[in-house]
Amino acid sequence: MEFILPTINTAFIILSAIFMGVGLHHIRHKQIEQHERWMKLAALAALIFFIGYVSKTVFIGSTQFGGPENLVPFYVTFLISHIILSTTGGVLGAYQLYTGIKRKLTIHRRVGPVAAIIWFLTAITGIMVYALLYVIYPGGSTAGLFDAIFH
Repeated sequence: MEFILPTINTAFIILSAIFMGVGLHHIRHKQIEQHERWMKLAALAALIFFIGYVSKTVFIGSTQFGGPENLVPFYVTFLISHIILSTTGGVLGAYQLYTGIKRKLTIHRRVGPVAAIIWFLTAITGIMVYALLYVIYPGGSTAGLFDAIFH
């Protein structure tokens, strides 16, 4: 179970990035309805990820880094940058969804490229965190969120 949920969550983050890329393709070709559809799918995939991530964190805990001790400071620094990116990306993504639905298109067009770049970086760094915790190194013990970060 400790490996299955993170894999499913990572799959949803990958899907959200792919759906967003398709949505961006459609808006570049002035296909507004398709853009809206794919961006809503991207938001839904991101929301499913978020619910899964929070559920795993609350009910199972966070997995500590299982790599060599000398890499822990680098991993923690990387993880903190991922957390900052993902939080910023989530807020910007929700804001973009709001401005798009409310047809506040001037601000939607201005913030959109920044939100997209941050979300793509979030997806990439999220995949890297997953790889570091479950693929490259064996996962460490499962613990509460703050214990996993500041161990």
